[in-house]
Amino acid sequence: MKKFLFLICLTPSILWAQNNIEGTIKGTDGTIPGATVQLLKTSHATITNEKGEFAFDNLPNGAYEMEVRFIGYKPHVEKVSLPGTTSVEIALQESTLTIDEVVVTGTMNPTFVSQSPVKIDVVTSTHLNTYLPTAASSLVEGISLVNGIQEVTACGVCFTNSISINGLPGPYTAVLMDGSPIYGNLASVYGLNGIPSMIIDRFEVIKGPSSTLYGSEAVAGVINIITKDPSRQPLFSIDLMGTSHMESFGNLAFAPKIGKHSGFIGANFAYINDFDDRNADGFSDNVNMDRISLFSKWNIHRKSGKQFTFSAKYYYEDRRNGVQEFLNDRNYRQLRGSSSVYGESIYTNRFEAFGTYELPYIANLKLDFSASTHSQDSYYGADYYQASQNIVFTNLVWNNTFGNHQVISGLTNRLQTYDDNTVATTEGADRQYIPGVFAQDEWALTDRFSLLGGIRLDHYRDHGPILAPRLNAKLKADKWTTLRANFGTGFRIVNLFTEDHAFVTGQREVVIAEKLNPEESFNYSMNINHVYTLWNGQGMVDIDAYYTYFSNKITPNYDQPEQITYENSDGHATSKGIGINIQHQLNIPLSANLGMNFQDVSETENGRKRAIEFSPRWSGVFTANYNHRPWKTTVAYTARLTGPMALPEVYDLNEQGEPQPNPRPTLSEAFSIHNLQVQKELNNGFSVYGGIQNIFDYIQPWSPLVGFNDPGANPGFSDNFDTAYAYSPIHGREFYLGITWNMTRK
Repeated sequence: MKKFLFLICLTPSILWAQNNIEGTIKGTDGTIPGATVQLLKTSHATITNEKGEFAFDNLPNGAYEMEVRFIGYKPHVEKVSLPGTTSVEIALQESTLTIDEVVVTGTMNPTFVSQSPVKIDVVTSTHLNTYLPTAASSLVEGISLVNGIQEVTACGVCFTNSISINGLPGPYTAVLMDGSPIYGNLASVYGLNGIPSMIIDRFEVIKGPSSTLYGSEAVAGVINIITKDPSRQPLFSIDLMGTSHMESFGNLAFAPKIGKHSGFIGANFAYINDFDDRNADGFSDNVNMDRISLFSKWNIHRKSGKQFTFSAKYYYEDRRNGVQEFLNDRNYRQLRGSSSVYGESIYTNRFEAFGTYELPYIANLKLDFSASTHSQDSYYGADYYQASQNIVFTNLVWNNTFGNHQVISGLTNRLQTYDDNTVATTEGADRQYIPGVFAQDEWALTDRFSLLGGIRLDHYRDHGPILAPRLNAKLKADKWTTLRANFGTGFRIVNLFTEDHAFVTGQREVVIAEKLNPEESFNYSMNINHVYTLWNGQGMVDIDAYYTYFSNKITPNYDQPEQITYENSDGHATSKGIGINIQHQLNIPLSANLGMNFQDVSETENGRKRAIEFSPRWSGVFTANYNHRPWKTTVAYTARLTGPMALPEVYDLNEQGEPQPNPRPTLSEAFSIHNLQVQKELNNGFSVYGGIQNIFDYIQPWSPLVGFNDPGANPGFSDNFDTAYAYSPIHGREFYLGITWNMTRK
């Protein structure tokens, strides 16, 4: 009886025995302080200390699920049974979500994406290599992976292209290289194709005016290309690729170390020499080219430990397209400028040098510098266009911390010259010296709320001083939810003849109705970002809403069949919309991203509203990749969706060579482009990749050209010839295969 009573008394103490659990959370770079550790379905939760350690005391017996979360890593669930488990060590796996990436573009000060008061999209080299053929891709292809950004083709013969953010024309986007704005208006026409993915570590995208830090051209947004760190590259690498359209591409790179200095030397080439006329308009459906891009970057060691990097890039391209006679056997070399055999031939030479030097003796003071020269020698049919542009830029930046204020200020100097053989420079080359000053204060009012205010003042010879303020606010609603609100102004000085090649790629007459004043814009945007766990994985929802109001807007008017008219609008233009992006990564090696952007880009004058051409009403991008680790194989799929967009009013010709009474459709149909890529790692640093671009073989139902079939003129020389109806691919399906080899350092 006494034994029975003893067992009855002992049972509650066994059932309600108290236990302790302690452990350590680790990541790729060691222990992780600040990680959240929670026992699911209980009230027990804690955060790891500075050594990555945590502990739970006085836990009842039972089975628990312990969840660990930290930004930049996949959520991890560990099963724990008590009594039994008393100590655990958990190693977290990195996440593909970009919220832990370090960015510099938004504030000129390195910070994490999650901590930046400015919304920034980041595309890393790993992301580019997963979804794109590395040897052939450039910035223009890579940017298509970002929601709300499109490549816009302005010419259906030479395939001039630019980058559009939120439906605004390409020249409204500032493209930087390591923070320096060295891509002027002339380079934005062809030069962006010469930025190979080989040199890109990542690029950062800000949508909306950023003129406060980066001046003119940053009206629609900023794309900042961060080049690779030489010290982190393989000693030697090679990447070669060929396609079913008889195209060849390649990258070669060498990353030597000389003493304590580390360098990167790379070469990228492209060769396309094939005539293919699937739409039967008499012109090749793809541009032909010989292109080479050379790049070198050096980290110069200094005893003081201060930064000194220097980079240089040379880019040459021989681009041509036209009728078959022009291209066959490289006849274009003799036929450039012919008045009977139509072709377009563009020779481009470009040199860039840029870098950063932290000044001695003065803390937190650095000089960003760049210089570039760009020359173009081209024929569009019989019309000769020769132009050159030179830019020298310096940016003296000082930053410091005062309590909870992070202050950045700077002095900029930009000297640029432009000269061509058109009426734009009949009185000699256009030379501009543009000095500027800016200041910015990021004020952390609390741990959850911060404000960023800034202002810039630039002086232009023809327009005087131009002021550009900004204001950003960030609220950390909780650990996984962030809200941002932004206001900013933008301004843009238009260099018409370097931005719009329609005046030489067709037979339209250019009409400049008045003196063109700077365009001005006001932008408001909001962003909500939330990180979540679902389906045994981690994801992120990102929502943007934006509104930009333009005055003095300059838009080419194609209403008259034989003219392009340019003038400042007496009315206004707007770009407004909403973008939604969802990223998700499962615990299995599968991740996906879906982005949709809905926009209305229009111009209103005299009470009449019209849509801006080539700005789709909606667009989307979907990417997914699966990494099968046992086979060392990655399968990646990309879909790009493009909704209806306004098109120029153009008229086809009848059998007598006269314009038809009704124009072609002025609104395109929605279309989609689908790509698939497979990569396989082999031994000894080798890997192979292959894929299909434009899987379903979509091409636009209309030729991008008008007036090519005039019976009274040779193809391309009709008074009605126009190249401006290019709005989607005409290249068709393409297969490719490549091989890479990386020699690692011993």
